[in-house]
Amino acid sequence: MPKTESNPITLGTRAADFTLPDADGNLFTLAEFKDSPALLVAFISNRCPFVVLIREELAKFARDYAAQGLAVVAINSNDAKAHPEETLERIGVEAKTHGYGFPYLKDASQSVAKAFGAACTPDFFLYDRDRKLAYHGQFDEARPGNGKDVTGADLRAAVDAVLKGEAVGAGQVPSIGCNIKWSAGNEPSWFSTAA
Repeated sequence: MPKTESNPITLGTRAADFTLPDADGNLFTLAEFKDSPALLVAFISNRCPFVVLIREELAKFARDYAAQGLAVVAINSNDAKAHPEETLERIGVEAKTHGYGFPYLKDASQSVAKAFGAACTPDFFLYDRDRKLAYHGQFDEARPGNGKDVTGADLRAAVDAVLKGEAVGAGQVPSIGCNIKWSAGNEPSWFSTAA
């Protein structure tokens, strides 16, 4: 199973704007989350084993923090032509099946993934109230086959800090997952076919 690490992104980088649809035809923009004290943008997929491993806990994590004001939005940027399990319709099924209580959006042009610098699934970008990047790292230490419990511990600690107005600790461990499935000819500069 190929493993791709998340790109190093400078903390403090502002969140990129987006306008993306969910499977019900609703459009979402960055501005819609402006009243939330923290925003998590998660690039995920329907089939990557790294996402499949954590998806139930990710849904629980979002429920746990909703009352504290954390907004969560998930984005699927995989090429749906080459990977039909990643279509807009299928992400709608995925959201319902796994209890995603947050918007799960389709980035068909892959321009939003490029704007954020997303490289893998899952790839987590946690922003503070000013929409400056506070955390860009792993959900936790669990990986397919490593036997570690899926807890979301790293991301939970980061969200706790941001909601208290504190800086997230140094030593953020990059997320690891499947590479984003770029459309042929649309690969970003950081993508390596060796990944």
